Amino acid sequence: MTHIGFATPPTLPPANGYSHVATVPPDSRLVWTSGQVPISADGTPAAAGDWEAQTRLVMRNVGAALEAGGATWDDVFKLTIYVVDTSALPTVRAVRDEFVNLERPPTSSLVQVAGLFRPDILIEIEAVAAVPTA
Repeated sequence: MTHIGFATPPTLPPANGYSHVATVPPDSRLVWTSGQVPISADGTPAAAGDWEAQTRLVMRNVGAALEAGGATWDDVFKLTIYVVDTSALPTVRAVRDEFVNLERPPTSSLVQVAGLFRPDILIEIEAVAAVPTA
């Protein structure tokens, strides 16, 4: 991940587990994932109402999508997180922190939405990664 530059300048508010700015060198291949939800490859959803289980499965699914694109969590420079409720943000952050490099966290956006595609789905996450080509 050293090929991606991360910054949180003092001219912006302190960040909680994310960077404000990411720069990607021109010799990188970009990998985008679709939004991933807490449903396993066999179609089994994580437990309804369980923020920790749903977030962990989503992060695993994002990891699998990254791998399919030839990237890893170390290559991620942008996360977009959609939640139906922000009250579980501490849990979401704690699980996220198990997957991202806390010394060089990706940029991040969190969006509260009225609902996702099913009422039992609490969270959806998408990622953008940059893989060095040289």
